[in-house]
Amino acid sequence: MIKIRWIVVLVLVSNILFGQKSDAIVPFNKKLNTFYNVRDFCISNSGNEAFFTIQSPDAQISQIAVVKKEKKEWLEPELLSFNDSFMYLEPFLSPNGNRLFFVSDRPLDNISSEKKDFDIWYVDRNNSNDAWSTPKNIGKPINSSFNEFYPSVSRNNNLYFTMEAPNGLGKDDIYFSKWNAGTYETPVLLNENINSSGYEFNAFISREEKFIVYTKYNEDGGQGSGDLYISIKDENGKWEKAKNLGVPINTKYMEYCPFYDAENEILYFTSKRRNLEPRKFKDILDFKSYVQENPNGLSRIYSTAIKIE
Repeated sequence: MIKIRWIVVLVLVSNILFGQKSDAIVPFNKKLNTFYNVRDFCISNSGNEAFFTIQSPDAQISQIAVVKKEKKEWLEPELLSFNDSFMYLEPFLSPNGNRLFFVSDRPLDNISSEKKDFDIWYVDRNNSNDAWSTPKNIGKPINSSFNEFYPSVSRNNNLYFTMEAPNGLGKDDIYFSKWNAGTYETPVLLNENINSSGYEFNAFISREEKFIVYTKYNEDGGQGSGDLYISIKDENGKWEKAKNLGVPINTKYMEYCPFYDAENEILYFTSKRRNLEPRKFKDILDFKSYVQENPNGLSRIYSTAIKIE
């Protein structure tokens, strides 16, 4: 029954995607269009907090920001207090909303000024009105001497993440670590239905671990550059062969950093899509508005309504 249900869901997803128009893909928030590069999005269960990464044009400066909603209106974005001169990116809010995972090259102590490789870190709070704690390194066996990226956590605290590892199938692979009795077990490389000899990264795990959405880079049969794929678990708990989410979600440009809001059935993702065309402009404000408000090749966060069960 489980397998049949998931086949139906995949058919439904395919029908939704093929029936969508490109205008069904919309920016999350136009206030973010003033930033050069915006990526790595997650939103709280209440829908009143969204966390994301903002970066300089060359991506050498990277900070985590939050935007909050009051009276159904999004306020101005703010930097999180723990940002400093090191790189901070890829926030992921725990299901209970009180732990924020992220990635940073900050040193393990508060004394050193030398950055290290990228590790997974987290901060805690008591509630949404409380301040975040100081950053804590998640430690071994998750972090290693290699780079770890893009944490995503299921309802039972199992952790999925990307790692640059010499013993993987490719340069970037997706790993899984089980939460057991208050600690994480040794990470396990996901099978060849997920990973390959190429690049797999930015995996979002559903709350019940029934599906995973992630990016494959330059995969045969894809739209080009990075595409979003989905894989589901069969009745034996094994990952099925991943399927391309298709157009209009995927384009010939880069799509990455997915996040699925199951409560509202919205898929958020980052894209470098572009649809600007040369034209005559009335004035400089008309030019600025056209370039800023339309997909222009810069990294931005988009959303689309889609039902994935």
